[in-house]
Amino acid sequence: MMGLSTAIFPIIILAQTVQQPDVDAIPYAIDAGWEGKKVCELLFENEEMRAARCTFPSGVGHERHYHPPHWGYIIEGGVMQITDKDGTREQETPSGGSWWSDGVEWHEALNIGDATTIYVIIEPKIPEQE
Repeated sequence: MMGLSTAIFPIIILAQTVQQPDVDAIPYAIDAGWEGKKVCELLFENEEMRAARCTFPSGVGHERHYHPPHWGYIIEGGVMQITDKDGTREQETPSGGSWWSDGVEWHEALNIGDATTIYVIIEPKIPEQE
């Protein structure tokens, strides 16, 4: 695990082997939205990787989704409610922080703070994403 600056950032970092879920049942993070609307804007894509900016105004979340190994950067921080197989927790996300994740089998998030939270996520492309 890699930390944010000197602090550990557990919001998305899970040191586990992640098996790819059924892509028809659960979307990849960049493809997932909230209440039928996209929350991630594709910034760059080639045959090997893609990057997106994901924006969560207060009260907006990110439906249940899957992450392959990825790197993320927090442009604007806030407070997110994260739900995964281990339960639900609140997580502060500091502006300017970053993280590495070996992948996430599934989780979902909701911005429960007052500020809009914005992340950039960079992930490898896999054939099912095309």
